[in-house]
Formats: sequence, C-alpha cells, structure tokens
Amino acid sequence: MPIKILIADDHPLIAEGIKNTFDNQTDYQVVAVVNNGKEALEFIEQHIVDIALLDINMPIIDGIECAKKITSEFKDVKVAMLSMFQESSIIKSLIDIGVKGYMLKTIPSDELLLAIKNIYNGKEYFNADVTKALLSGDSASFHQYQKKSPLLEELTSREKEIIKSISQGNTNTQIGEKLFISPRTVDTHRTNIMRKLDVHNVASLIRFAFQNGLTS
Repeated sequence: MPIKILIADDHPLIAEGIKNTFDNQTDYQVVAVVNNGKEALEFIEQHIVDIALLDINMPIIDGIECAKKITSEFKDVKVAMLSMFQESSIIKSLIDIGVKGYMLKTIPSDELLLAIKNIYNGKEYFNADVTKALLSGDSASFHQYQKKSPLLEELTSREKEIIKSISQGNTNTQIGEKLFISPRTVDTHRTNIMRKLDVHNVASLIRFAFQNGLTS
C-alpha cells in the first residue's frame, strides 16, 4: 500500500511542485492538495491520510494550529512541516506538540521522499538546515551548562561519532557510508543512544550533542 499524503500549501505552484515529487512513485500517493489548515482538517476527518505535509503560513487555519489539532485529534496521522521558516523556537514548539519532521522547501526531491518514508516508518526527520537552526537556537543557553553530562561516559566512541553525524544533519545512509557500516546498524546505534540518554526525539539528541561538545 502506498503512503497516503495530504499536502497543505496556499501557493498553488509550490503545492504542485511538491505533488510532482511524489507522482509516478509507487510507494507514495498524494490523496489531496489543499490551500489551508481548515481544508486539511476537513479532508482528514473524511479520508484516510498517513502523513499531513503542512506549510506554516496559510490562511484561515495556519500550519501550526493545524498541526496541533491533527496531533491531538487524529493520532493515526503523522505530521511533517515543509516551510521556509528557520526559527528554532518555531521548530521546537512544533516538535513539542508531536510533529515528526521539519524540512525546508529547499530540500532536494530525493531527500523529501526519504524523509516521508522515514516518518511513515515511525522515525523523525529534520534536514541539515533545520538541524543547524536548532543548534543555533541552543547556542545562547550553552554557557549555562558548566559540566558535561555524566551520561557522556556511557557512550562508546562509535556512538559519539554517530551523535556528531546526526547533529550535522546526516541521514542513516550518509552516516553509514562515512563510518563503513550499514544504515540498519546506524539505526540500531541511534536507538541505543536515545535509550541511554533517555531522549525521545532528534531535537533533544541534538541539544545533548551541542551541550556536551559533540558537534564538531
């Protein structure tokens, strides 16, 4: 069964371009293209949607309010944002309400396909520019941390390498190529790292990396 995607964007040319990314892809099906959050919610109430891909700046109901309603009222629908906003405060607030992915509209088509597949499979996805925005937003609070976390000692050198690569916005495939291991092995390491650190999303993992000097 293909992944059923709803696209919400109030710019018709952009929405059509996003839709074209998924056209002729057997693993994906765009079930609706709407131009505001109200239309997105009305469609989701009546149809099966796996992933809602939302812009932020839309009329009537914007992407943030729409994401809040979807994550609270439609638990089977995963939400991803596709926007030009890079403010870390906006990204963090969306992560807090349960958004599973945040990508900039400059994302290449093949990476967008990968992102949607990862999100559908229960993972999170933030492309490299979004990761940089999150790190930049944390820089002001970095100096509040006088000591590194004791949890740092529980990580192996390989796990630290993987955290560094994740914080740089690399995908599992890219990390695997760099470290000469399979993407599946990278995913296993990622799961173990998040368990050891007791973090539950990529944003928290990136924050830990920044606060403990693992980003460079």
